[in-house]
Amino acid sequence: MKLMRLGEIGYEEPAVMLDDGRIIDASTEFGDYNEAFLSCSGLEALQSWIESGCPGGIEKKGDYRIGAPIARPSKIICVGQNYADHAREFGAEVPPEPVIFMKATTAYNGPFDQVEIPPGATKLDYEVELAVVMGMTAKRISQAEARSHIAGYSVFCDYSERDYQKQRAGQWVKGKSSDTFAPLGPLFVTPDELNDPQSLRLWSKVNGELRQNGWTGDMLFHVDYVVSYISQFMTLLPGDIIATGTPGGVGMGMNPPKFLEAGDLVELGIEGIGEIKQRIVAS
Repeated sequence: MKLMRLGEIGYEEPAVMLDDGRIIDASTEFGDYNEAFLSCSGLEALQSWIESGCPGGIEKKGDYRIGAPIARPSKIICVGQNYADHAREFGAEVPPEPVIFMKATTAYNGPFDQVEIPPGATKLDYEVELAVVMGMTAKRISQAEARSHIAGYSVFCDYSERDYQKQRAGQWVKGKSSDTFAPLGPLFVTPDELNDPQSLRLWSKVNGELRQNGWTGDMLFHVDYVVSYISQFMTLLPGDIIATGTPGGVGMGMNPPKFLEAGDLVELGIEGIGEIKQRIVAS
């Protein structure tokens, strides 16, 4: 299935994209795509509704805002330096185990919404990432159990203010958590839509220039390992998002570095899931 949410910020409603490309409003039958929906077998009920012809659903046409496909999660957990080429351009050694950090959920953003440069910031950067959406509570699960706990996948951009991240004392979270720094979408696709999450091309462009062109198979720590690993340190809840890392090609890694400026257009995509884009604006 391909799930999406439509409507203005704070007023999004659930919808589905059918195989023929039609978008059907699902709000007459289902509440929001959130922790409660996933916890109470919402995906199974949604699948049955689609197979029955979406009774009561209305086809959506015309212009509408596409929101993030999952309601704001309890946690956004990110994996740093999970591609060797990105670790090297970051000036770091390949990590012996996953590097994890958090983004504030207030950074959550729609897939086509603007991204704001924080006041005084000069080193805004982009990172295209495969996002995992959790479908079940996961607490100290094994790698073999991980896949059954995943509800689906989406496209994520981990925007970062590198000066806040690297030069200001403390953890990376300060450079990762400004408002609008966590766009997700446009779709949340269930695992049956992807042959293998480790065989997907992912890419980013800035003003039409291809910057990142990677392959999820190059992850140092694959999806199942990452989900299991994180669950050893915290309980993952349905709807939580795990951003699995980015390949090389970010602005900070270029010589000289090329950071984002107001007016830039960032486009990002993952094979089999979709494309997102953001216009960079001054705060």
